[in-house]
Amino acid sequence: MTFASAQEKRVYTRALFARIAARYELVNVVMSLGQVGVWRRLAAAEALSPDQGRILDVAAGGGGLTRALVRRWPGSPVVALDLSREMIAEGQRQPHEDVRWTEGDALQLPFPDGAFDAVVSSFMMRNVTDVRAALAEQSRVVRPGGRVVCLEMTWPRSPLLRPLFRLYFSGLVPVLGWLLTGHLDAYRYLPRSVEVFLSPEELADTMRQVGLSSVRYRRLSLGTVTLHVGVRG
Repeated sequence: MTFASAQEKRVYTRALFARIAARYELVNVVMSLGQVGVWRRLAAAEALSPDQGRILDVAAGGGGLTRALVRRWPGSPVVALDLSREMIAEGQRQPHEDVRWTEGDALQLPFPDGAFDAVVSSFMMRNVTDVRAALAEQSRVVRPGGRVVCLEMTWPRSPLLRPLFRLYFSGLVPVLGWLLTGHLDAYRYLPRSVEVFLSPEELADTMRQVGLSSVRYRRLSLGTVTLHVGVRG
């Protein structure tokens, strides 16, 4: 799916996530064959928050990664930010004393420089209009020595796996999404957004361009998900 402008993509994705908010977490579990919790736990572990360190979850959605963070780092306050009020409402259905929800834009984070010990995001980068700007904002609000962690879906490299993944992700997933949410277009957008997104190497290079160092990544689930980590110098 192509967009005529960055603003058109922003409006489209914001409306899309508002429509599917109520079933977003359920579809993630079904679509990932139950693996999304494993991926989020791995991302949470990479945050490496010190005692009472502050963590920012950007585009927190229904709060799946947020909950993984508070379990992994008990006592560390977490700010869960999302552009969608509907998503925030879903996340707040499971309140936690260490979590504060706030509405905000990933391209203009409403926090001062160095406000957090770690910044994490999951399945967000494909949906922003400017990946470099989003990473620059995350780098800005994390303290020197703090980590920026990005969990994202990727198109597998294996020539054997690619056609099978396409059959599942572009064929079956939209049908599952439609059955569970009633919104076929949202889950047609998903595989298209993954296929045209940056490769893991390109995303790592972009992280370095915004000043993050020691950038590394690991492929998960046969290369269909990638976990990136960078450190603010």
